[in-house]
Amino acid sequence: MIGCYVRVSSHTQNNDSQISEIQRWLKGNGIGEEAVRWFEDKETGKTLKRPAFEELQKSIFNGEIKTIVVWKLDRISRRQRDGINLLADWCEKGVRVVSVTQQIDLSGALGRMVASLMFGIAEIELEYRQERQAAGIRVAKERGKYLGRKVGTTKAKPQRVSELRERGLSTPEIANAVGISERTVFRYLTKKQRRLSYNEVV
Repeated sequence: MIGCYVRVSSHTQNNDSQISEIQRWLKGNGIGEEAVRWFEDKETGKTLKRPAFEELQKSIFNGEIKTIVVWKLDRISRRQRDGINLLADWCEKGVRVVSVTQQIDLSGALGRMVASLMFGIAEIELEYRQERQAAGIRVAKERGKYLGRKVGTTKAKPQRVSELRERGLSTPEIANAVGISERTVFRYLTKKQRRLSYNEVV
């Protein structure tokens, strides 16, 4: 079975372009959908704790997935160490990894060496982006134009947290799904409870 993994960093983005490129590769190699299982995440690549990715890992461990196909290697991880460790683990299990847009087939020693370089570049790009963002904020503050996050806005919508809680998810699960800290989840839920209590009194 082939595992096709796609990932974007937030729920406002979509995986359409990644899926399209992978489907083109599958068709070009004569692989039908019956031999494919898709794994889709909308989580940051800075952590390996992603629902679909963890499911992929389980399938690999159980011997169900023998080939992994991705759009780019950085979809697997944005961290060089995590990426290389993953590849080493997968290669030991005899798993083949294919990056369709980078035309990399990680089925041998040379492929693994190239992958380590690509993961390093992905991590450097992430660090540069963070540095540019920090520099931009610093310049804006010096010019008196940076106001920070607007009052009333949050990193994630509190109602989304409430919805997930009502569905029975735990605090760590909600924090992972929404991309916020467990402390923030607790704060959102506490505020909602206070509002409900106030409305009951009124």
